[in-house]
Amino acid sequence: METLLDEGRGQAVGSHVRMKGKMMGVKLLLDEVITERTPPHRKVWETIGKQRLLVIDNYRLGFDIGNRAKSSQLRVFIDYNLPGAPLSWVLGLMLGPLYAKWCVRQIVTDALKHFLPSS
Repeated sequence: METLLDEGRGQAVGSHVRMKGKMMGVKLLLDEVITERTPPHRKVWETIGKQRLLVIDNYRLGFDIGNRAKSSQLRVFIDYNLPGAPLSWVLGLMLGPLYAKWCVRQIVTDALKHFLPSS
């Protein structure tokens, strides 16, 4: 996937992140916009317009980092729609939850890399 960033580089409310590429010969395309950002506590982004994805359609994804005694608590969320085409809808039923879990794991992994000291 090729990632295209606007001048906000995906780090400001209203900033766009576009991705395009191919998977198994199928062209993929998505356009995300940052809808909320309160560093380092909260960030939310969602797709806008028509997406070309395989197992999910439009989605809203984000995280919250809250204080918890002497530590922090990370909450990651994703809400998504299934694709409208019949075959993609069936694929979405089977693979959408797996893809959503992968997205969540990516955010958790990135947060750990960012906030935990290197070993």
